[in-house]
Amino acid sequence: MLQKNHDIVILNRATALAASMVLLLLAGCASTPGNGETGDPLERYNRAMYAFNEKLDTYALKPVAKGYQAVTPAFVDKGVTNFFNHLDDVTTLINNLLQLKPAAAMSDLGRITINSSLGLFGLVDVATAFNLYRNEEDFGQTLGYWGLGSGPYIVLPFWGPSTVRDSFGLAGDYFTEPYTHVEDRATLYGLGALEIVDTRADLLSATRILEQSSFDPYAFVRGAYLQQRRNLIFDGNPPLEQEEDFLFDEENE
Repeated sequence: MLQKNHDIVILNRATALAASMVLLLLAGCASTPGNGETGDPLERYNRAMYAFNEKLDTYALKPVAKGYQAVTPAFVDKGVTNFFNHLDDVTTLINNLLQLKPAAAMSDLGRITINSSLGLFGLVDVATAFNLYRNEEDFGQTLGYWGLGSGPYIVLPFWGPSTVRDSFGLAGDYFTEPYTHVEDRATLYGLGALEIVDTRADLLSATRILEQSSFDPYAFVRGAYLQQRRNLIFDGNPPLEQEEDFLFDEENE
């Protein structure tokens, strides 16, 4: 179930390119303190933005993703996905170092080295065959690791579910993504668009989880996102919510 929740979270995050300054401004406006898992003080705004993002996905991104999947051979599609995962390993490595996790950082470095050489610049995930599995770390998790509370849940335009803390973390994620430093603008925008379309195409089947359900999709995505982020920050072993709230309150005294 956690993997399905994760897929839905990625699906909503794959609705457009990142706009770092806009994200930071929106995050700054959401000043309600506390842990984002305890409520949704911005629900009216969030539901409106969620509806906007869903319309954008339905009428723009989803049709493009279907076309991409229809004309792209499976091995090429897999190679593109592996390539962008390979680039994401750089961000993961940096965040594992910031979180003082040397064993995980060494695994990330091994993945990058092996896949850059034997894996043809990441097109083939050779490292997994050597039992070097992908970690998943970002700057939002790093901020949480060092005790920063998540703040309110917020749905970002074009991007999807987030929290105030994770919104600030997006800026760090953007600047540690290797291809964002490509100077040629056409190449930069082309790579960004390809990553979005490839991710959305890989998750077309996950869309049925929402489309075929009668429950409140907004509430489901919100719960899935917060659960998944909490699990990632605590490396799969989160404390009881009451214990976590006490820790955050004590730190803010």
